[in-house]
Amino acid sequence: MNRPDELLRMEGVRKTFPGVVALDSVDFDLRRGEVHVLLGENGAGKSTLVKMLSGAYRPDSGRILVEGHEVRIHGAQDAERLGIATIHQEFNLVPDLTVAENVFLGRQPRRLGLIDRGRMEAGAAKLLERVGLAVSPRAKCRDLGIARLQMVEIAKALSLEARVLIMDEPTAVLTSDEVARLFSIVRALRADGTAVVFITHHLDEIAALGDRVTVVRDGRSVGQVPADTPEDDLVRLMVGRSIEQQYPRERPEAAEGAESAEPLLAVRGLSRAGAFHDVSFEVRAGEVVGVAGLVGAGRTEVARAVFGADPYDAGTVEVRGARLRGGDVNAAMAAGIGLVPEDRKGQGLLLDASVEENLGLVTLRSATRAGLVDRAAQSAAAARIAERLGVRMAGPHQHARTLSGGNQQKVVIGKWLLADTKVLILDEPTRGIDVGAKVEIYQLVNELTASGHAVLMISSDLPEVLGMSDRVLVMAGGRLAGELPAAEATQDAVMALAVTAPNGNNNDNDNNANSNDDNDADRVEGSRGH
Repeated sequence: MNRPDELLRMEGVRKTFPGVVALDSVDFDLRRGEVHVLLGENGAGKSTLVKMLSGAYRPDSGRILVEGHEVRIHGAQDAERLGIATIHQEFNLVPDLTVAENVFLGRQPRRLGLIDRGRMEAGAAKLLERVGLAVSPRAKCRDLGIARLQMVEIAKALSLEARVLIMDEPTAVLTSDEVARLFSIVRALRADGTAVVFITHHLDEIAALGDRVTVVRDGRSVGQVPADTPEDDLVRLMVGRSIEQQYPRERPEAAEGAESAEPLLAVRGLSRAGAFHDVSFEVRAGEVVGVAGLVGAGRTEVARAVFGADPYDAGTVEVRGARLRGGDVNAAMAAGIGLVPEDRKGQGLLLDASVEENLGLVTLRSATRAGLVDRAAQSAAAARIAERLGVRMAGPHQHARTLSGGNQQKVVIGKWLLADTKVLILDEPTRGIDVGAKVEIYQLVNELTASGHAVLMISSDLPEVLGMSDRVLVMAGGRLAGELPAAEATQDAVMALAVTAPNGNNNDNDNNANSNDDNDADRVEGSRGH
């Protein structure tokens, strides 16, 4: 017997793809005026479920009911007609259109048959104010960073005035202030009777916002529990085991004596006008050096400059004592530097290439003789590293686009492991990744440092930086504000450096409006524990 307040129900839903059962007899229900959290590992089937409700996929079997009536959702228009709006992990925005045009795409207000731009931009401005986004409705979306694009997506969903709002990882790139504002919006929607499906990997958000939790594992719904269920119990439901240590840093003997060892990576006086100034640091064999900072601090810019992806005006980069040419990715790679970028889909993967092809990207040149690639050797190496990393896939020829976020990240890291990279730069290595996959990546970091490699890790998750680093560098306003050994690196100590510019002035203002940290992260680091 269905409850009178039940708005949506999925019964026995199944969805398969070639070689993969994405969902297997999953049940899910949603009530008016509640936030129902959908929890599971990467690849558990959460996004597949969401895409069926939004009309992107159709179930192979089972049924979907809205207010007790079975419905067929064949596309976005069907979903919209039923009052279902979705904020996807992957933005559905057109880069060359304005914010207002994207918010009202396909639903532009018209006057005498023509688009009424004044009314459209006024409507967009009200929605942007509601979500706390201080950008012009006339701004092009391609000029906005990831966090601002996320807020545009939220404004777009709110414009639909939906009865069911599905939010797939909406907080992954937001600051703590933006998260607080988003939560206020969601609570107001809930009070008005809107039903919200909320997907998150941040376990601390569940009790703060949710009412109920449905846990999905390996394509099956394995339990439904209250939102105040202890995090350890949620993890056991989600991954099928206990995770004893969230940040399992294992400091090798090489790191214990690292201070007296020659650095694998030495950066001296690195500067680029408008981005960073006089940045110097070293990373030694066996070390994990974390990098923390506020929005616009310049961390990503420094990482890209070290890797040769971007030029710099002054300073030097040395690997094992040998100076590298600036702005030369090939020279950096030849010297043993690898970069796992913040935007894994846009910069770290060829999404329409196979897992095997992606894993072989870095070693492709060395595997080529007389213009011919040794495909057998590449395939064998890719299979070996995929098995070592535990990449969950239908097979090595599966397209990278179809992997879960955690498995995509393993592939990005795997290509550098195949190349025997000596210094690996990790920029946001666990963003959008579930707790089980995070621990697996941390174990990979331990394996790298135990074998004498070095890791430079940039992360927005300050507990991650503190838990996995042997030393922490703190950047502020494009400069290195300080360095803390692990024993002295607390959240308070890091944030005290992060908000104080090297000249001693408070650094509340964004000192670098054009930085990639701002454009690609748009958030204040360190204030959220995951």
